[in-house]
Amino acid sequence: MSAAAVQDSLTRSVEDYLKAIYGLSPEGRPASTSEIAHRLELSAPSVSAMVKRLSEHGLLEHVPYKGVQLTPEGRRAALRMVRRHRLIEAYLVGRLGYTWDTVHEEAERLEHAVSDTLVERMAEALGYPRADPHGEPIPAPDGSIEQVSLTPLADIPPGEEVELRRVEESNPERLRYLASLGLQPAARLTVVDRQPFEGPITIRVAGQERVIGHELGRVLWCSRAEGR
Repeated sequence: MSAAAVQDSLTRSVEDYLKAIYGLSPEGRPASTSEIAHRLELSAPSVSAMVKRLSEHGLLEHVPYKGVQLTPEGRRAALRMVRRHRLIEAYLVGRLGYTWDTVHEEAERLEHAVSDTLVERMAEALGYPRADPHGEPIPAPDGSIEQVSLTPLADIPPGEEVELRRVEESNPERLRYLASLGLQPAARLTVVDRQPFEGPITIRVAGQERVIGHELGRVLWCSRAEGR
């Protein structure tokens, strides 16, 4: 069966599994059944049954004692869904006036319904964006994805000026809170102080000092500010 035929035959459930496993597998590391079950809010037996089915269809492969990882075919299918999701988010914010805390659930529903033609027209209308509203890279149509070296804010030493590039968060309340602090992609900030033992972090953003927790600092990914 051709790659296009395989993609067209995937159900919404299968697409959700592949996208979830991709998200749980940075740099291709295996994802465990328990991680997949937690991400999709499903029972472990249900996940085990689906993992077996996906393996039989050549979309996953088992890694002994570690979990599963996507095959090249499975990765292509997952990246197609990631591209759809992130482009839809970008379109909702860029053209329809949505805020970044309201687009995730909408994109989850729409990514299974829209055609490839519509997705590509969205991309064209937006000028082929490289990232979604949260700074997550948007895969290219051929499945390639930009890899940028970023550092969590929690690991930035005091005195360093950085640019916030990606916010690894989908919780609407947290996103609204971060927006209220001015912490969205492209924001420039300086780490003023970082308390030891995973203590609070003091930052200066838009001329104001703010204090955030260490846990929140782990989802804010930064690069050295340009011109530094």
